[in-house]
Amino acid sequence: MNEETKENHFFVDSEKLSEKALAKKHQLETDPSCRRDPMEYFPEMEQISSDVRDKVVAQMGSYDYTRYTAADVRRALNHETCGVEDFKALLSPAAEPFLEEMAQRARRETGRHFGNTVYLFTPLYIANYCENYCVYCGFNCYNDIQRLQLNAEQIEHEMKVIADSGMEEILILTGESKTKSSVEYIGDACRMARKYFKNVGLEIYPVNTEEYRYLHECGADYVTVFQETYDLQKYETLHLMGHKRVWPYRFEAQERALMGGMRGVGFSALLGLSDFRRDALATALHIWYLQRKYPQAEFSLSCPRLRPIINNEKINPLDVGEKQLCQILCAYRIFLPYAGITVSSRESAAFRNGIARICATKISAGVSTGIGDHEEKYTGREEEETGDAQFEICDTRSFRKMYEDMSSEGLQPVLNDYLYV
Repeated sequence: MNEETKENHFFVDSEKLSEKALAKKHQLETDPSCRRDPMEYFPEMEQISSDVRDKVVAQMGSYDYTRYTAADVRRALNHETCGVEDFKALLSPAAEPFLEEMAQRARRETGRHFGNTVYLFTPLYIANYCENYCVYCGFNCYNDIQRLQLNAEQIEHEMKVIADSGMEEILILTGESKTKSSVEYIGDACRMARKYFKNVGLEIYPVNTEEYRYLHECGADYVTVFQETYDLQKYETLHLMGHKRVWPYRFEAQERALMGGMRGVGFSALLGLSDFRRDALATALHIWYLQRKYPQAEFSLSCPRLRPIINNEKINPLDVGEKQLCQILCAYRIFLPYAGITVSSRESAAFRNGIARICATKISAGVSTGIGDHEEKYTGREEEETGDAQFEICDTRSFRKMYEDMSSEGLQPVLNDYLYV
């Protein structure tokens, strides 16, 4: 694959684009005046005073991973505490021959801070309407999929089905449409979730501080936001339209969530959209700097790779194999020993089983990325109407099977580790 092909590898839309979508895409590609500046906030978007973004961008921009040597990696592994330069060495190609030693170090750090536990949760998508045009996402507003927004009765039914399986934590997700999935609609879902689950997470479009405060008061404990890629130039080519195009507002979402009272926040780049080593560095440093500003908060990160989507099987990660993913995860654990690490159902069962013994602390189970289909997944009974999925999952194990498999790996599956007093 030559450099030009690599650069355009992900600018591959669905084969079923409508005439309207084709016209919009052509306009965005050929007329710069139609493309919104990705650094320009919409009027309703809150701007906070924070130096974290500038620090992360500076570190990412100066990161030349080709200059690190085996001696740098050895030095990093010998240090009792992993500093920023050590972490950069561990992410570099020079660290690949040291993967076994990195895994051993990561396993020791995990055991020291988390024991042999692994936390299980499940996601619940309640709507797949979206107002963004992101070329790699199955929910993008121009993709030809079955759209659905669950009503209150349907949401509660889905939650009851999940809770009856034994699950005690849920992650509520929506497409990024404030029109179809208002803050009030999401807040109502949080209140409902509190009836069935001990922990409630959100993965929704970024909102302002006071909206995060409202959602926290409704019952949400933590917020996860995918930056997708920290590479601004690449970000601009992949997010053609919608509020998601505004890169800094998305970057600052976790800090606004903490300012709004959320107990914890999660971070991630979608590995394979751009240079995965620089994106991995930026993700971890995003946490590292915020940890120093908000030491009371809980921080976690995940490591999703691209997956095929409906109408487009050409979406796949660029240069990120399982070996590279394992290297990133081990480096994360060594650099951020107290942070949770989530490995999603985008990865294979074999990979998730193995990485849970090394550094992962949280794994999803009984997963569906579609809308309203947990009845079929958990009980075998088909729903009358469902919405299409955001992406294809790889590990389809049920909650019960996941629980059994983690136990057989010598791990202690945990469903809830938080008590309200």
